[in-house]
Amino acid sequence: MANNTSNVSFRIDTEVKTQADKLFSQLGLNMTTAFNIFLRQSIREGSIPFNVTVNTPNAETVAALLEAERIAYEPNFKRYSDVEEALRELKS
Repeated sequence: MANNTSNVSFRIDTEVKTQADKLFSQLGLNMTTAFNIFLRQSIREGSIPFNVTVNTPNAETVAALLEAERIAYEPNFKRYSDVEEALRELKS
């Protein structure tokens, strides 16, 4: 059987490569095999085989962040000097 392979060359951050080499080694793979798995799975699924998204918070998280900001800057909002004080009020 003829060798039917091609070389691919790309640059990657040294620390990322080191971490990936370590992970793949623990999985019993080398970098070439891991990339071949990734490429074959991409072809099989017709897409990148995992979600690629912008790390955008969902609506619930956005609401919580806005509430926290409002609490932080609202001068009339009840404040506690420590956790014990807040817990005492919750229990009362």
